[in-house]
Amino acid sequence: MSASPLPPIVAILRGVKPDEVVDIAAALVGAGVSAIEVPLNSPDPLESIRRLCEAFGDQALCGAGTVLTTDAVDAVAKAGGMLIVTPNTDPAVIAHAAALGLTVMPGFATPTEAFAAIKAGARALKLFPAGTFGPGHLKAVKDVLPRDVAVYAVGGVGAGNLDAWRAVGVDGIGVGGELYRPGDRAADVAERAARLVAAWHG
Repeated sequence: MSASPLPPIVAILRGVKPDEVVDIAAALVGAGVSAIEVPLNSPDPLESIRRLCEAFGDQALCGAGTVLTTDAVDAVAKAGGMLIVTPNTDPAVIAHAAALGLTVMPGFATPTEAFAAIKAGARALKLFPAGTFGPGHLKAVKDVLPRDVAVYAVGGVGAGNLDAWRAVGVDGIGVGGELYRPGDRAADVAERAARLVAAWHG
């Protein structure tokens, strides 16, 4: 397995609100999840990211998901975010985030997109949506990628099907709805996160 610049589990808090993000993040960090993204299509995402980084920036890699432009990268960095996750392969966004010293994880589907992302400066990639392509696709792509580039599976991946992804050498996963949906209580998130961490380490 290649060396990863990221923790193995990235929690995706799509729809989280600023007044709940700290409690939800505390539940995640307490359960052993140490990478958290707030997608930019959430309510007031930059304020959530600011609060998240202020509270847990020294304990977890915190930042944004669904980042689509270089201006958005700048806004996330200004809010204190150190993680930039994209759903697509945009070399300009990747290069800009890398130049700022941020950890960038672009989404890819094909080897062409993966190599374009690596050329732009990415050292971690996410197969997205992973559930559509399946573990066999990821295994085939990993066979041709540099060994020091981490590959994550995001979208349709969770505790229930983790073994199939681990078997093909996935470096990590990003998990959204299985960990958090808008309105969920922190206690419920903590319980789900503990299950997911146990499944990963098991």
